[in-house]
Amino acid sequence: MTGMIDERLEALEQRNQRVETDKAWETSWTRRIAISVLTYVIVVLMLMLINADRPWLGALVPVCGFVLSTLSLPVARSVWEKRKAN
Repeated sequence: MTGMIDERLEALEQRNQRVETDKAWETSWTRRIAISVLTYVIVVLMLMLINADRPWLGALVPVCGFVLSTLSLPVARSVWEKRKAN
């Protein structure tokens, strides 16, 4: 009986560790920077493909929007949580 409880406890601890790692990744600057770089490169390529003026500059718009949205989300979540609690 104790062995079964120990196995379940170990499985639960491993799951919690995976959840914590996933949560840390979702909020990490490494993830934000990786998405920003990939977005920038893809948008530059698309703008070059359509012969847009100054694609290097134009590609900054969606990247800046993404970064600003990730910075404002914690504030928005906090407001949402306060309203949800009431």
